[in-house]
Amino acid sequence: MGEVEPARAGPLEPPEPPEAPPTRRPGGIRVLKRNMKRNGSRNCLNRRSRFGSRERDWLREDVKRGCVYLYGADTTTATTSTTSSSSSSSCTSSDLHLVLCTVETSASEICAGEGRENLYLQLHGDLVRRLEPTERPLQIVYDYLSRLGFDDPVRIQEEATNPDLGCMIRFYGEKPCQMDHLDRILLSGIYNVRKGKTQLHKWAERLVVLCGTCLIVSSVKDCQTGKMHILPLVGGKVEEVKRRQHSLAFSSAGAQAQTYHVSFETLAEYQRWQRQASKVVSQRISTVDLSCYSLEEVPEHLFYSQDITYLNLRHNFMQLGRPGGLDTLYKFSQLKGLNLSHNKLGLFPVLLCEISTLTELNLSCNGFHDLPSQIGNLLNLQTLCLDGNFLNTLPEELGNLQQLSSLGISFNNFSYIPGVYEKLTMLDKVVMAGNCLEVLDLGVLSRMTHIKHVDLRMNHLKTLVFENLEGNKYITHMDLRDNQLTDLDLSSLCSLEQLHCERNQLRELTLSGFSLRTLYASSNRLTAVNVYPVPNLLTSLELSRNLLECIPDWACEAKKLEILDMSYNLLTEVPMRILSSLSLRKLMVGHNHVRSLPALVEHITLEALDLQHNVLTRLPDALFSKALNLRYLNASANSLEFLPSACTGEESLSMLQLLYLTNNLLTDQCIPVLVGHPHLRILHLASNQLQTFPASKLNKLEQLEELNLSGNKLKTIPTTIANCKRLHTLVAHSNNISIFPEILQLPQIQFVDLSCNDLTEILLPEALPATLQDLDLTGNTNLVLEHKTLDMFSHITALKIDQKPLPITDSTVTSTSWSHGLAEMAGQRNKLCVSALAMDNFAEGVGAVYGMFDGDRNEELPRLLQCTMADVLLEEIQQSTNDTVFMASTFLVSHRKLGMAGQKLGSSALLCYIRPDTADPTSSFSLTVANVGTCQAVLCRGGKPVPLSKVFSLEQDPEEAQRVKEQKAIITEDNKVNGVTCCTRMLGCAYLCPWILPKPHISSTSLTIQDELLILGNRALWEHLSYTEAVNAVRHVQDPLAAAKKLCTLAQSYGCQDNVGAMVVYLNIGEEGCTCEMNGLTLPGPVGFPSTTTIKDAPKPTTPSSSSGIASEFSSEMSTSEVSSEVGSTASDEHNTGGLEAALVPRPERRCSLHPTPTSGVFQRQPSCATFSSNQSDNGLDSDDDQPVEGVISNGSKVEVEVDIHCCRGRDLENSPTLKENSSTPRPEEHPRGLCFGIRRQNSVNSGILMPLNKDKMELQKSPSTSCLYGKKLSNGSIVPLEDSLNLIEVATEAPKRKTGYFAAPTQLEPEDQFVVPRDLEEEVKEQMKQHQESRPQPEPREEDRTEPPEEFDTAL
Repeated sequence: MGEVEPARAGPLEPPEPPEAPPTRRPGGIRVLKRNMKRNGSRNCLNRRSRFGSRERDWLREDVKRGCVYLYGADTTTATTSTTSSSSSSSCTSSDLHLVLCTVETSASEICAGEGRENLYLQLHGDLVRRLEPTERPLQIVYDYLSRLGFDDPVRIQEEATNPDLGCMIRFYGEKPCQMDHLDRILLSGIYNVRKGKTQLHKWAERLVVLCGTCLIVSSVKDCQTGKMHILPLVGGKVEEVKRRQHSLAFSSAGAQAQTYHVSFETLAEYQRWQRQASKVVSQRISTVDLSCYSLEEVPEHLFYSQDITYLNLRHNFMQLGRPGGLDTLYKFSQLKGLNLSHNKLGLFPVLLCEISTLTELNLSCNGFHDLPSQIGNLLNLQTLCLDGNFLNTLPEELGNLQQLSSLGISFNNFSYIPGVYEKLTMLDKVVMAGNCLEVLDLGVLSRMTHIKHVDLRMNHLKTLVFENLEGNKYITHMDLRDNQLTDLDLSSLCSLEQLHCERNQLRELTLSGFSLRTLYASSNRLTAVNVYPVPNLLTSLELSRNLLECIPDWACEAKKLEILDMSYNLLTEVPMRILSSLSLRKLMVGHNHVRSLPALVEHITLEALDLQHNVLTRLPDALFSKALNLRYLNASANSLEFLPSACTGEESLSMLQLLYLTNNLLTDQCIPVLVGHPHLRILHLASNQLQTFPASKLNKLEQLEELNLSGNKLKTIPTTIANCKRLHTLVAHSNNISIFPEILQLPQIQFVDLSCNDLTEILLPEALPATLQDLDLTGNTNLVLEHKTLDMFSHITALKIDQKPLPITDSTVTSTSWSHGLAEMAGQRNKLCVSALAMDNFAEGVGAVYGMFDGDRNEELPRLLQCTMADVLLEEIQQSTNDTVFMASTFLVSHRKLGMAGQKLGSSALLCYIRPDTADPTSSFSLTVANVGTCQAVLCRGGKPVPLSKVFSLEQDPEEAQRVKEQKAIITEDNKVNGVTCCTRMLGCAYLCPWILPKPHISSTSLTIQDELLILGNRALWEHLSYTEAVNAVRHVQDPLAAAKKLCTLAQSYGCQDNVGAMVVYLNIGEEGCTCEMNGLTLPGPVGFPSTTTIKDAPKPTTPSSSSGIASEFSSEMSTSEVSSEVGSTASDEHNTGGLEAALVPRPERRCSLHPTPTSGVFQRQPSCATFSSNQSDNGLDSDDDQPVEGVISNGSKVEVEVDIHCCRGRDLENSPTLKENSSTPRPEEHPRGLCFGIRRQNSVNSGILMPLNKDKMELQKSPSTSCLYGKKLSNGSIVPLEDSLNLIEVATEAPKRKTGYFAAPTQLEPEDQFVVPRDLEEEVKEQMKQHQESRPQPEPREEDRTEPPEEFDTAL
């Protein structure tokens, strides 16, 4: 540990470390000054740099004590990188202090002790603010952690001492600067300068400054106060001087333009000046953008640019009373536009009212509680933005601004419409979203004859008030979304053209139809909508998610209606009048109770028709012959048994391109009808009763691009599919297909899903199409892939195949209480931003963990959460047994571990933890679910859905929306916080704190025998499937993988075009699921009481395809030998190291999850899903275990790891149950296994690895399809297991790819069960192992157990 410099004696001073001489500091605080080890790539402290035990003891005495990490100014130069593609440059610095203090210690005391003038605070790697002398840094940290969701003071103190917290909040002793920021603010230097274009003037050294819109040249060298020559550059030129190296010619605009030649010394300086000057001369107006620079004042040289007309100072910390502060902005004589939003001013700067030239002023999000009367002096003001403040009144003097045409006062505290609007006659809009209005007074609006648009969304409106019966002829647009209205009568607004009233509680709606053009009233409780007279100008009508039993008559008579959305209502019929409308183009009546459609007599103009989720048994016979413009038809989730013909004569005139018929009762008889649609591009026939698809019919669908035939009874795909040259997607999972279709010759094929079929082999062409990106072959239990086949598939981004079931070892616990299946589909997106976590054996096999992560538009955060969250949970359950506490801490710590990636990116997260139930004596297990964002979990209990999650979105959670409003976030019209996301709680997006928080919703329930399954899904899944439909769709499906696939397929057929992910966990809670090896003894009950249950026959273990959906993948981005060497694992800092003797002790009795063996209390980290190399991983994360392990030789190369190094120890395997082949009735069979060791030599490492191999493992290696068991990444970096470990279920071999950030991976331990043996010692080690084996008594193997010695492969596979 480094040098310690204690403070003078006092209550804050901890015991003196013996290695540090005591010294005195004037600040009354303790400072630990160290040369901390730092990782330049991720810019955060290494774990070994924490303070020592003496300091910890001092902190434990009082929770109000803590520490502050004080960084030097050169610690970082770029901390705002947000994506893996962007890189941040970091400067390694030893100027890092650990300051021990209390919550009462002020910034001035720390500055005095450190000999500094100021302290600076940076949040989320963004802006840097100077602390006031009276501010208390430690209290700021504690308050920040409390806002995140930490409740326990002791835990807050512990988190505050974590150096990884620096990615969210950090303190600097000097203000850090970024070079690119300085360049954009000001460029200066002493260079050779020549005035004019001719050679008459000589070169001379002068001070040259480029600031704002001007080039400033001093008249004398080094002079900054004398005469300065100003050259306006807006509209001018910047040209290269060819006769002189690294020289630029700056010219102003106009007929009498002046020119200055500047010669730079280096190419770098030349490029910097040219880049910045080119931006200035390209402007048409004099605009200076100084936003997001943490400025307290503008540069003094900026005042030379007197031609500035627009100045942007958004997101700074501008102050008064400084040389370039707010009180000096009046010096810009031509200033017209000024943006001072997000400066936390607190008080309105009155001196701004003296800038009489202003026409546009933005002062939003500054914490104003009132406005001064002097604002009436800005007579030329046309636009005034005051959103996101605390205003509740407007001064009467504001009425003097007769040129004001735009006034924004949204998200303030107004409870009424200010009367000053009546004086501002140039205004045509009342923009008051997010205020506190409870009553809408239409009489007040009637007096404002100049107001046409009214925006009152997200208020508290409950009632309307009429002063008289006179109509309002002026209001044309009104937005009343997200209020609490129950009845709405706007019939007096006779000029109303557009109305938004979604997400209220409306039961009845009455409007005037004279001018009505668009009406949006979804998500209410409407039973009646009255519009009079008939709205002949109406073009769009949206009444979805209401309680309407019929389509209004006036809607059928609207002559210009083009779009009608009546989905999610109670309709029983569709009137013929609406179908025969000559203007209607799009009709959506899905999710109703429509039994039949009227017969069509005349041609209809419909182009899109949505009939899904009704009770239709047939479609009109003349539908396709009369609807010749129909291009989109979705009739999924009905009871259709056949389709109407599309041909009325010899040739079909159908223009149908998209046809969705999933989840019906269609048979083979419907296939010939499809030939009548030659323009079909997308065809979904999933979950029907198809047995064959005639080859002659498929041959005629030449335009087909996407074909979904999953969930049928097909045995083959016709060979004529090779004629569909445009086909890029084939989904045919969950059939009985035994012959691989001829799709690998299609030139545009990209995605093929043939999982859960009966494939046995694949006949490959000579070359595979280069476009193939995803091939899913999981669930084909009889499929055997040879090495040649795998080599040909090596270029595929995501290859998913089954792994053969691994032998059950004594160190693993096999549970039949639950099994899972996972499906993820990208949809029409080009990347998959959904990842999942699944661990059937968690925490020494006594529980399970399942998770779902949805990054919306980013794939990096779901990968990081997938890799780290299980490890974090395992650490937290060691610290607390309270499910609410450890689940909340898991989310909050995972939020911190996201590091730099979590500053600007965010992700929804869902985590489900199953564990033995200690609270309920009637239950064996309890289920704890925590979530943020929009991912949800639903439990099927007795065939009924039980939601376990809460959707944290502005639209579905009014309480969260109110919280965000009170904290003055700006919610845009598309219902997104600051225009970024609709979620109010997420992991990541730290820069939106405190509006978006990581604190999860947590629920716990005891699992019973009635609990059948658990469904996890992301937002896209639950938007298109109800809880009831999802449960009913999969509760009778035997294979969880097929069940998850079915859910995703249904969502896509129902209209989902986004990423969709589903995980189905089958639960078997009860004594019949016990697999304990008790030799017929009585088992204890679930809570420790005796039970009469006796194990006789062990159930046959299911294959990975039918239980877990586990697959291995092979990526073209690295060879198989590289993959094997890349594999690693993560572990905690504390673990018990064991030698060879420890690995050869007799095995303990194998227990199941229902009756786990009592744990010894020793913590051992569960293996992580992440894959890291032994020295440094692909994402820049390295291990803290730098000390070499005794007996292990390391040359810096990567170590090959093939088994779970934390859970799979070599043991003396005795009487391990296996399955007897060719047996109709599965039963356990006891037989001894020998212990063998094989030396696997790695090509890149001049050493060997000694590892235990049991008999079943050796037999497994002989299989061609399992000789290569290394996980490869999915197209989204999602998980696939290293199947050598039953505990490792998912691996992201390249997650994440970026090499920078604060993200700190769990530390890695040296493997206990593998030894790197020097080449010259191999024979000696083998001999010792052989002697050790011979010294132990070996049971005599039975005849049927005798096998040949295993065959060792020395290849990369």
